Amino acid sequence: MGQPEQRAEGAGPFVTRVTWPLPGGGETVWESRTARRRGALAVRAPGGTESRHTRADAAALGRLRRLNVIAAVAFVIGGGLFAAGAGFALYGSGDATELASIYFAGGLFFNTGGYVSLLQVINAPRHDTTGVGRLATRGWRWWSYEPMRVDWLGAFVLFLGTLVFAVNLLDSFLQGLSVQQVNRLIWVPDVIGCVLFLVSGHLGFVELCHGRPCVRPHSLGWWIVAVNQLGSVLFMASALAAYTRPATGSPVNADIANWGTLTGALCFSLAGVLQLYEHP
Repeated sequence: MGQPEQRAEGAGPFVTRVTWPLPGGGETVWESRTARRRGALAVRAPGGTESRHTRADAAALGRLRRLNVIAAVAFVIGGGLFAAGAGFALYGSGDATELASIYFAGGLFFNTGGYVSLLQVINAPRHDTTGVGRLATRGWRWWSYEPMRVDWLGAFVLFLGTLVFAVNLLDSFLQGLSVQQVNRLIWVPDVIGCVLFLVSGHLGFVELCHGRPCVRPHSLGWWIVAVNQLGSVLFMASALAAYTRPATGSPVNADIANWGTLTGALCFSLAGVLQLYEHP
């Protein structure tokens, strides 16, 4: 007897949901985010009632919980440090080196959160294509290359964005830079990092909404992606306002730059808190 026919959904080359019909009626549904965050599948009975059953083994669920906590706490602390740095800048507390040190420490936590988020994707249980509605646990890996998976691509772009921000934060320690050097060494990496964060957030919506626009106020995952994306938008506004005008040698708008950083960082901290509750 052949395998039941599967129905795949997603956007472009990305598959974000697969549905299998059950022999006795009903369906089993694998969704990318639910499987990698919750370690679970959805089972719909013939009458349309949906219940969620955990299919991953205990080792996989423990792994998911640990990685989720590390990533979430890293973003909470990183966002808090960025917010503190912006607050000090707004109220004139601390010199440039002290502020750069606070931002750099926050950037290290963002680096950690970005990489652990990628590890979550790499080591998440996968749907077993040899049977109906099972999750298979794979051995631990520190790296993989899977650009045709939207969850991997989104996490990788996020991690890449944190690394680009690290360049911006390191260069901010340099002294005696010309306006052109400030824009090239500090502002350009800042903008590139913001663009990567925005792309990662867009891919998060693609995964969650299966390639279609959606608003899901009752979905914790949707709120996490939405709050993170709002933070990315605020970071971009901050970066654009921080451009140093060659004619005056001053930023376009220092207040917008600092407030954008402050509010954007708080968004990432809030999303980290919410992420603590999105676990198996």
